[in-house]
Amino acid sequence: MPREYTYGPFPSRRLGLSLGVDVLPKIKTCTFNCVYCEIGNTTHLVSPKFRINSPPSTKFEKELREILKYFPHLGSITFGYNGEPTLNENLMDFYDIALKVRNELNWKGKPPLITLFTNSSTLHFEDIQDRIMNFEVVLAKLDVATPADYARTNRPHQQCPDIGKIIDSLIQLRKKMNNKLVLQCLMLNSHQKDVYIPNFNEKNIEKLAFAIKKIKPNEVQIYSLARVPAEYFVFSIDENQNNQIKKVFNRIIDNKNIEISYF
Repeated sequence: MPREYTYGPFPSRRLGLSLGVDVLPKIKTCTFNCVYCEIGNTTHLVSPKFRINSPPSTKFEKELREILKYFPHLGSITFGYNGEPTLNENLMDFYDIALKVRNELNWKGKPPLITLFTNSSTLHFEDIQDRIMNFEVVLAKLDVATPADYARTNRPHQQCPDIGKIIDSLIQLRKKMNNKLVLQCLMLNSHQKDVYIPNFNEKNIEKLAFAIKKIKPNEVQIYSLARVPAEYFVFSIDENQNNQIKKVFNRIIDNKNIEISYF
């Protein structure tokens, strides 16, 4: 059957075998236009106040069942692909169906986690926090901790909150959550520093470490590009640079309750 809502599953560095769920229109709709995005540049750059009313059709449950029966070792049912999924007012309708289908199927080993990707730009809205707390894992993006790096790397819509407010909203979310909060930090190099100063810079790395220390997530994932980015001038950090980040994070964060993974 033609697929409307799902893609994959694909092997993920961080989630194992992951089936993607897309709850947005087919044009990329996001509050950011990140230089590194593997989906490409944002077609529809919107305010974090923007909302889509797009409930799941009856095809969604059927599509999930048809796909999932072939993957008894699935690691994650992962919401988020074609932009920022929290922009869809009907996100929890999709979640409820995914949870129902997941719980009714047989799995070899543990059932897949129901996971959400978010760029963190809408988390200052309390209703968004209350929705996403239901997901078993929330993977929240935080690549930057200075205003300049935020503007250069994430290229947010002009109505997006500043980076300080995003960090504060992650602190608030973590205090409310019983499930797992993971921060994802994608670090970059640049071929043309006159065009783009990469977020792999001393000031940003230190500020990011202090922000993580305040947020106290369950886990932090440090990684770099593995696919073609939106902009030609960015590329992956190397192992030596990854180790430099590790030294700074170990020195500043110093919290054994925060698991830090380097990919």
